[in-house]
Amino acid sequence: MTELQTHMTQKNYRYYDFIVVAFVTVLLCSNLIGAGKVATINLPWVGEVVFGAGILFFPISYFFGDILTEVYGYAHDRRAVWCGFAALLFAALMSSIVVALEPAKGDYNTALQSGLEIVFGNTWRIVAGSMLAFWAGSLVNAFVLAKLKIWTQGRHLWMRTIGSTAVGELVDSSLFYFIAFYAIWPLEQVIQVAMVQYILKTSWEILATPLTYVVVNFLKRQENEDHFDTQTNFTPFKTSL
Repeated sequence: MTELQTHMTQKNYRYYDFIVVAFVTVLLCSNLIGAGKVATINLPWVGEVVFGAGILFFPISYFFGDILTEVYGYAHDRRAVWCGFAALLFAALMSSIVVALEPAKGDYNTALQSGLEIVFGNTWRIVAGSMLAFWAGSLVNAFVLAKLKIWTQGRHLWMRTIGSTAVGELVDSSLFYFIAFYAIWPLEQVIQVAMVQYILKTSWEILATPLTYVVVNFLKRQENEDHFDTQTNFTPFKTSL
């Protein structure tokens, strides 16, 4: 089949673009807004737990990633991941330029500049770690889910979403904290924080399982699609379908 014939046979979906926009929006907000605050909570039998506020929302991107792979297939999710990567790259570039600009005179602008530097003036290691971890973790999540769907013949959605998220979040958390904070924090602290973040993110996916079933079943009916990646090229270095 020629490239033109492949393009002509691709289906037009009603909701795919909306899900991609939601995916990228959650990704940007959780990295730009959530990353600016470290919060604490006291849990029964555990005590005080310190975590980045973005963790409350970042796992939603994996929720959308699971939906994209389960309904539309790995290639459609891969395109969404690259859209998110490009959005993060632009946001990082824009943040660097805005923070570097000389502020106008005045107490308000001086205070605003200080706040912008705190929130958006991330070091290159944090930016690089965040982007690489997201890219690798999301694509690993999609790959595992797509393969599990074939191996289980489309059964046990809960096992596929939780299993793929567990693997993807492990890659994400490990890469981010070691790239961003290794040799800055003590190694024990890097491992401890990464483990806490990983457990919390994976737990979020488990709690979201009923909602995943509702959204996936709705989209499969509306789109008349339930894709199996039996002939998919799983290279991560493509944006085409």
